Amino acid sequence: MLTLEASAPDASYSDKMEQFGRFVGQWDLVVTWYTADGTVERQELGEWEFAYALEGRAVIDVWIVPPRAERPAGLENRSGEYGMSVRFYDPQIEAWRSTWHGPVNRVVLPFIARQVGDELVLERTEGVETTRWVFTEIAASSFRWMNMISLDDHRSWTLRQEMRAVRRLEAEADGSRGSKPPTAKHEQ
Repeated sequence: MLTLEASAPDASYSDKMEQFGRFVGQWDLVVTWYTADGTVERQELGEWEFAYALEGRAVIDVWIVPPRAERPAGLENRSGEYGMSVRFYDPQIEAWRSTWHGPVNRVVLPFIARQVGDELVLERTEGVETTRWVFTEIAASSFRWMNMISLDDHRSWTLRQEMRAVRRLEAEADGSRGSKPPTAKHEQ
């Protein structure tokens, strides 16, 4: 195990840590991007890995699109993203502080995240644009993630991107896909 990783959440906030800790492991993705009018722009496969980190006080993840097995050699030929989030629970604000780092596209985005009903909602506002990243339809072996924006103070939302995630079986965690890998064509 790397120094960065932790085998379990810190006991001080173990109930809060489970909000993101339930995603610890490896996931296969179907990622869909939408145009402003709601039509599908494109779909790709990806992978997402979550782990406890920093003495169990944080949950980190690495998001990779396209998946490693499909990424071309040479940095100059790579598109998509190979980025990570670092998030920790802050009891003073009773929420998570989360920062996405996307080096391929040179993006750093801070969010505040909270459990809202059965969903985890990350939100940030910059100027008139509010961005929400929502983990929803969460089950032990699957979840849906949505990236939405509002330009009118939360009155309406536009879906920009969504991911359907399926947990990779432990036997498949070495990088090979299972017997039923996700495909870029799925029901919406």
